[in-house]
Amino acid sequence: MEETGAQPLHGWKKFAGGFLHVIKSSVVLIVALVAAGITCFFVPFDGEYLGYFDWQTLACLFCTLAVVAAFKDIKFFSWLADIIVRRFKNMRNIVLALVFVTYFGSMIMANDMALVTFLPLGYFVLDSCENKKLTAFTFIMQNIAANLGGMLTPFGNPQNLYLYSYFSIPTGRFFAVMALPFAAAFVLILAVCLFVKPQPAAVASRPKSAPPAWRIVAYSALFVLSVLIVFRAFPYYWGLLAVVVCLLLLDFRSLLRVDYGLLLTFCAFFVFSGNLARIPAVQDFLGGLIALDPLAFGVLSCQVISNVPSAVLLSKFTTDYVSLLIAVNIGGLGTPIASLASLITLNTYRRVQPGRTARYIGLFSLLNFSFLAVLIGVGYLTVLLF
Repeated sequence: MEETGAQPLHGWKKFAGGFLHVIKSSVVLIVALVAAGITCFFVPFDGEYLGYFDWQTLACLFCTLAVVAAFKDIKFFSWLADIIVRRFKNMRNIVLALVFVTYFGSMIMANDMALVTFLPLGYFVLDSCENKKLTAFTFIMQNIAANLGGMLTPFGNPQNLYLYSYFSIPTGRFFAVMALPFAAAFVLILAVCLFVKPQPAAVASRPKSAPPAWRIVAYSALFVLSVLIVFRAFPYYWGLLAVVVCLLLLDFRSLLRVDYGLLLTFCAFFVFSGNLARIPAVQDFLGGLIALDPLAFGVLSCQVISNVPSAVLLSKFTTDYVSLLIAVNIGGLGTPIASLASLITLNTYRRVQPGRTARYIGLFSLLNFSFLAVLIGVGYLTVLLF
């Protein structure tokens, strides 16, 4: 009788654990849906709701996520990172390699995707080198690298893709605005990583096998097509159709592995920000605050509601896209909820190093707010230049 009773109890605990995991991994999406739902009470459904959605941003984001999923299916990024890491012979160089492969990887595959790909590799390498004590530092620096590396390109961070499309920012001007913060971030990350001691190290595991060359070529072509959509080389709906048809033929499973939660989060925040912009009291309040200092208020907003929703919301109340663009990129630093990428890193660390979260949060806060303080100064200098 005791065993019979234990089985339902075990099943219930397993269900509860799975439910909590879903809640923790989807916290930003849940907050977005709740926020959108609340605003719907103040702004009843009407024809203007359809005008909230930036369809080009959603199409570009979908194409990028789908192609990256196809690359991940053939383990392309893990293979490439493994090659890079094996070329270095001490812990300082290995940490530098892990951090900067994340930094440059986020420029083409988005910050959260870069972390999902390279955080496990970081843990695998440190474990192979029998140096797990560097896990917290390496994860935090990979997180900072992902948030800051992705700011250089329109498709590197989701908020960039939205603002680039929403304000129709000229491509050359986008790169020019973000060049100085990007360069400053590179120098800061390099300087901090140089504090790691150059202890001898070697990766003990076997090298990863190379993916099929023809798939690398095919997916690279699709990625170029996705980039051309971002740069408005041709109508986004034709590009979307081409990417979907090709992936259906080459790897239909990649379409199932797209982060639809991120797409739904964007949709929810489109509704949330669109409704807020139609409430006179909110419009006057937020418009007045962001008019005082778009960069400072943008960074502050990121610390509370994250950088993607801040970009969507605040874009309705300012035309100063230079300050807003800088704010929502550097504003991903700071608190763990300032960006989705930071939440991904925290959850991954808790899984591989249970019981050490407090130390991680302390080091995370120290490094993130130090970087943020310096980059705010760089941000103001950039605004003056433009």
